[in-house]
Amino acid sequence: MIASAQERALGTGGLAPAFAAARTRLGLVALLFALAAVGWWWTVDEMQGMDGGPWTDLGTLAWFVGVWIVMMAAMMFPSVAPTVALYSSMTKSRSPVTPLLFTSGYLIAWTSVGVFAFGVATAGGLISGDPLAWDGAGRWVAGATLIVAAVYELTPLKDVCLGKCRSPLGFLLGSWRSGRSGALQMGARHGAWCIGCCWALMASLFALGVMSILWMAIVAGLIAFEKLIPARRTATYATAATLLILGVLLLAAPDTMPGLTVPAGGSMPQMDQMSP
Repeated sequence: MIASAQERALGTGGLAPAFAAARTRLGLVALLFALAAVGWWWTVDEMQGMDGGPWTDLGTLAWFVGVWIVMMAAMMFPSVAPTVALYSSMTKSRSPVTPLLFTSGYLIAWTSVGVFAFGVATAGGLISGDPLAWDGAGRWVAGATLIVAAVYELTPLKDVCLGKCRSPLGFLLGSWRSGRSGALQMGARHGAWCIGCCWALMASLFALGVMSILWMAIVAGLIAFEKLIPARRTATYATAATLLILGVLLLAAPDTMPGLTVPAGGSMPQMDQMSP
């Protein structure tokens, strides 16, 4: 499909259309990186003083989902940019609309994860005794979450999902849908594969402090590391080792973890007062 697009371009106007297509792809990548940079800037500004450590209270649904969408744009757009550029090269139209719709579908998929996480947190909050209090089970649940995430890195399901993220051509060819609605659907499907790849890393972020800029940056770096470096096995084993070490430290000596906010008292800080 890519070859046929190149042949059409060369046959109808020489190299000029091909250069125009390349400029469009570069523009899309630059736009996604710019949006990610804006997302990081906004997140850093908005989250100052909000890190309550593991299992930070999420505030209201509307506030958290808004923050989550910006966080996902900041964390995920750099690593998904090559896929969006490839999708753009495979479309007949040189308009940026369909690639941006593809990106929107991807973001919608990750938004559903944020809503689900909020639902789980809300359900947990209804249990008497605050089970995620740091001086209760919270510390042990957080450590176990990191260790489970490390184990998941080495499972066949993780390997399949990561393969879709690292080599998206097969996914695009096998799931192709035409038109704007098709772009949205394909973006959502690719987002679903990415969720399968990265859900454990996102769970680790909640276990370390979802409002922590430091841990957000570390998790985003691990996601990009897994998806973009050539040595696939090295990436997964290194990520698994990192999560395992963090999990053991969180259980055995949380005070030795630089950047970890250890909650004071029995309950996590509330953030409702920070909601609009």
